[in-house]
Amino acid sequence: MPGKKILMLVGDFTEEYEIFVYQQGMEAVGHTVHVVCPNKKAGDMIKTSLHDFEGDQTYTEKLGHFFQLNKTFKDVKETEYDAVYVAGGRGPEYIRIYPRVIEILRNFHAAGKPIFSICHGIQVLAAAEIIDGRRVAALEYCEPEVRLARGIYSRRAANRRAARRQHGDRQGLARPRRLHARVPGGAGHRDPSRQGDDGRAAQAEGQDRRRPHRGRQTHHALKRTSSRTGAGHRFSAAAGAFLLT
Repeated sequence: MPGKKILMLVGDFTEEYEIFVYQQGMEAVGHTVHVVCPNKKAGDMIKTSLHDFEGDQTYTEKLGHFFQLNKTFKDVKETEYDAVYVAGGRGPEYIRIYPRVIEILRNFHAAGKPIFSICHGIQVLAAAEIIDGRRVAALEYCEPEVRLARGIYSRRAANRRAARRQHGDRQGLARPRRLHARVPGGAGHRDPSRQGDDGRAAQAEGQDRRRPHRGRQTHHALKRTSSRTGAGHRFSAAAGAFLLT
């Protein structure tokens, strides 16, 4: 299958993993990814954030790495892209107030092109009012916004994450399960996560396997589903991403 052209919407303090790993994962299976931020141009840098659960009632937030954008925001033309992805973290809460961001998402929605997001990214889709009647997954703290936007929040992934935190299973965060959204023309279902020998080997060597292992899981998910990103098909990705068609 020829590579697709993907647009990624980010902002300052977007979660670093949700930029770096998703961009690299999609590029690794042959797709082109343009990463844009409102009012910024190609070559500009943004700051990212690092969210983690460290035993508190909610996540902590730390400064992540800098990321260099590779596309100028004002030059975006929706017709040139096959899909759009909204990364999570802190960025979504402010990029959703930009009219052009909302316009981009609504144009993808009207064209029936795949739209996928992760974590707080649902805040932007809710602001665009394109999840009405859709079953979606996101960070559990975004559930009220999903309901206010008349979406249907899936609690399966949220319940698993909450259980892991309650029992102190920090390594559980390294094994995100993939959730298939229900979309027209396809019966959504959950694909069990895979734990390969590479993860066990890393543990035996005393390496910190949380983020590297998550990266491998994302790569496997994208590789398996890279041929199914057309309208009416399922798209799966790590940590509760979802698709609208």
